[in-house]
Amino acid sequence: MKIRQSWFKRLFHSGVLFHILLVALALVYILPFIIQIATSFKTDAEATANPLSLIPATLTNASYRKLFLNSDFPVWFKNSIIVTIAVTAGRVFFDSLAGYALSRIEFRGRNVIFALLMAVMSVPAVVLLIPKFLIIKTLGIYDSYAGMIFPLLVDASGVFIMRNFFESIPRSVEEQAMIDRAGTFRIFWSVVLPMARPALVTISILSFQGSWNELSHFIVSTQSSELTTLTKGVASLASGQLSAGNQYPVKLAAAVIMTIPVAILFFIFQKKIMNTSEGSVKE
Repeated sequence: MKIRQSWFKRLFHSGVLFHILLVALALVYILPFIIQIATSFKTDAEATANPLSLIPATLTNASYRKLFLNSDFPVWFKNSIIVTIAVTAGRVFFDSLAGYALSRIEFRGRNVIFALLMAVMSVPAVVLLIPKFLIIKTLGIYDSYAGMIFPLLVDASGVFIMRNFFESIPRSVEEQAMIDRAGTFRIFWSVVLPMARPALVTISILSFQGSWNELSHFIVSTQSSELTTLTKGVASLASGQLSAGNQYPVKLAAAVIMTIPVAILFFIFQKKIMNTSEGSVKE
């Protein structure tokens, strides 16, 4: 009995049990994604009969051909690419500007603005849908790329991340530029912003993911089918838009394609996300 207890203690302290638990949790996490990929290569009949099987009995890419050749999926994909790139670039720039202003520039009401920013982060997005719709209609940008992009160019969480990262950068790095009489924007652009690369990568990934997966905003800002994004288009597949039947392979094929860009971006830049040691300066 003591031998068994001693063996169990050695196994516990070696970390083997911990790693087994992590592997089990990882399998539970990725299993739905594996089923999703497998089902996208099945026939509709097989997907209905055996939805959880991991190996298709008949391997076919009919669902992908249907998406690209017999649907508006290419239009959805194009719209998502345009909006996501524009929103990501805008958020990186404007969130950085706002974060730098709240971190470095002394002006009246700065703390009040930051407090309001925190308050906005606590408001559920669904509460703002009707006011957002009214503003978009009033500005005359409803059902246009402008209405899809402009309201998403700045987000409170991005400003919060950039402001906190700028606070961690010593002010001494800006002193030489001040001595050379560089302006505020020049100091921000040439001195401070290059040091905020980890935060910029984080904002880029979060903005790309958020705008790529956005649905509620596009529902209230667009109406025409020419401006349908992937999220709206894939959601419409649930109503059987393409043909009769469950359409599990088509729906999951669309979901697989939607997942690929975000997954690639994350895996490429995951080591650079908020790596606070990068760009640090010793005083």
